[in-house]
Amino acid sequence: MNILFFITPKSETAYIYDDFTLRQVIEKMEHHKYTAIPILNRSGNYIGTVTEGDLLRIIKEQYSLSLHAAEDIPIWQVPRRWAYESVNINCNIEDLIELSMQQNFVPVVDDEGRFIGIIRRKDIIQYCYEKSGIKEEEYAKNA
Repeated sequence: MNILFFITPKSETAYIYDDFTLRQVIEKMEHHKYTAIPILNRSGNYIGTVTEGDLLRIIKEQYSLSLHAAEDIPIWQVPRRWAYESVNINCNIEDLIELSMQQNFVPVVDDEGRFIGIIRRKDIIQYCYEKSGIKEEEYAKNA
């Protein structure tokens, strides 16, 4: 299969230019709900990628984010970007898979709502891959 099958074209991808300001980058990432965004020059060449972590570090290091002041802000007051839903330990596999398609991991709770752990989307995909028979076909072909 050709990799073009998987590509999301530039026309459908948010990106920034290397002459954007920090504020423009933050606003664009916030608008698109991206955690990372490609950087292009005005000629359209790929320059790199900036992440939320990069932005947080630069704000902290160069714009005097006061960690002391942050001690006065309870975590419940901090807006959360995603509302990760949990599943009960007794849920059916269909519910787990459906939820894992929307979030990269699924918290698991018991009947009383106590946290048990997480199930990563990666693990579900790995399981499906192994059960599909594709892995065995590759081994047989390469043997």
